[in-house]
Amino acid sequence: MTTTSEFFRLDGLDAVPDAARGGVVAIGNFDGFHRGHQSVFDAAKAMAREKHVPALILTFEPHPRDVFAPAPFLHRLTYAGDKARLAEALGFDGLVVLPFSRDLSSVEAPDFVSRYLIDALGASGVVAGADFHFGKGRAGTPEFLKAEGERRGFGVEIVGMLDEGDEPVSSSRIRAALAEGGVEAANRLLGYHHFISGTVIEGDKRGRELGYPTANFALPETNVLAQGVYGVKVRVAGEVFGGVAAFGKPMFDNTRPPFEAFIFDFDRDIYGQTIEVALLSYIRGQMTFDSLDALIAQMDADTAAARITIAQARPLSRLDAALGFIAD
Repeated sequence: MTTTSEFFRLDGLDAVPDAARGGVVAIGNFDGFHRGHQSVFDAAKAMAREKHVPALILTFEPHPRDVFAPAPFLHRLTYAGDKARLAEALGFDGLVVLPFSRDLSSVEAPDFVSRYLIDALGASGVVAGADFHFGKGRAGTPEFLKAEGERRGFGVEIVGMLDEGDEPVSSSRIRAALAEGGVEAANRLLGYHHFISGTVIEGDKRGRELGYPTANFALPETNVLAQGVYGVKVRVAGEVFGGVAAFGKPMFDNTRPPFEAFIFDFDRDIYGQTIEVALLSYIRGQMTFDSLDALIAQMDADTAAARITIAQARPLSRLDAALGFIAD
């Protein structure tokens, strides 16, 4: 694999730099970059090393399922910025984000190969999962892609689904786990600690009054993350801190609660800054209390539980270590 001097992200294929051409392309939606996707990525990087060319990921935004729905509904595990961070941590040379639309979905499969893989990227190899389809009517099957590679002179590898237990590792399985508070199960399927991010906004400052000032940010309306309390690690301006976070406010009137993170040993004004929060554990579901004293006592217990989780946390993989939330 020929590594460029700096990781790059391309939004669209209108002006592809020379550094992005001639590489091996891992292609797919890749929501989550989970262990199944990582099998595709490993194969792409191995092919790129053999060919001594760059290794790239070609993905799509927004998710095709949202494009064809009346309104966005899908709980997204990774948006474009998250994918870029993960691709760089995995050692890829670049990430290409192709805007998905109804027009793109109507492109015939042979034209898709010509226009995007050959003309725009000059791909010397393409790697995809066994469930990936593209082009009008999803005619771009794995078999079609292999035949196009033989006909047009680029290598193709199709990677089978990765199973755990009786089911494949999948984005939908991870979403279901997160919706039930199954953080550990979701992280195991991902192969790293799931993280979310947002811009810190002003809240009602009730946490400050209770002795637990929080950094708040809004989650997308499509988010189905289980309401409750989490042990977390928080990245602020490149530094990582432990914390305890909550989503949902059963005791207070708030129709769309923010995600709130109490950051340990931290006292800075970070309104307007983007922070990242890695989920380590699900401590408990939301509860109601008879008094503020009872609430504060429970918050003290949640903080103690989060500190234990953080002290025991270890990276789940080399990717997890590269993300930098948890030290080896």
